[in-house]
Amino acid sequence: MPKYDRILLKLSGESMAGEAGFGVHAERASALAAEVAEVAAAGVQMGVVVGGGNFFRGVAAAARNMDRVTVDHMGMLATVINALALQDALEKQNVQTRVMTAIEMRQVAEPYIRRRAIRHLEKGRIVIFAAGTSNPYFSTDTAATLRALEIRAQVFAKGTRVDGVYDKDPLKSSDARFFPQISYSEVLSKALAVLDGAAVAMCRDNQLPIVVFNLNVRGNIMRMSMGEAVGTLIH
Repeated sequence: MPKYDRILLKLSGESMAGEAGFGVHAERASALAAEVAEVAAAGVQMGVVVGGGNFFRGVAAAARNMDRVTVDHMGMLATVINALALQDALEKQNVQTRVMTAIEMRQVAEPYIRRRAIRHLEKGRIVIFAAGTSNPYFSTDTAATLRALEIRAQVFAKGTRVDGVYDKDPLKSSDARFFPQISYSEVLSKALAVLDGAAVAMCRDNQLPIVVFNLNVRGNIMRMSMGEAVGTLIH
């Protein structure tokens, strides 16, 4: 029995790229879609936000000399590419899916309208939110938090490459300390880089729990949705 009725799942752009680290890897996208589809089939309403790093990292060097607002808009468009790729993979799993974008592009996706998004969720459709908030200077973590609050998700689940929140990067430091649970204030005061600070503060101010877990372990999305102790709980 799922613990949550409605979840906002945040995926990094790199999670779509597989080992290549760039672009969309069809098999990886299909595997992610299969896991998300299983959770939806269990009766959980799913909203998803995908980052754009798998495309944007390729122009990161050139972007250093670009205007910040332009760069952020490029990043938002990268998230739309990933959202469409994930939608295609989900539909191959026979799951009804809608992409809603904060930047209007009606030939490609629906414009984001909060009430329509909630209605899609109530009808059992997976909703993928793309293009961030449409505003520069906001990360996809912050955009995902905003969407989670708007759709009244019960948890903000962030899939990463590591098992949860550590005091330092466990991929670089073998003595990194793992936190099974941690408070919002500790994450902010320790400047732990697991989420954008604005996203953590928004979750704290609205008492939205955050689960950070390893997306690369098959079945972790389902375990998280069932309330198992997967990753780190920030509350």
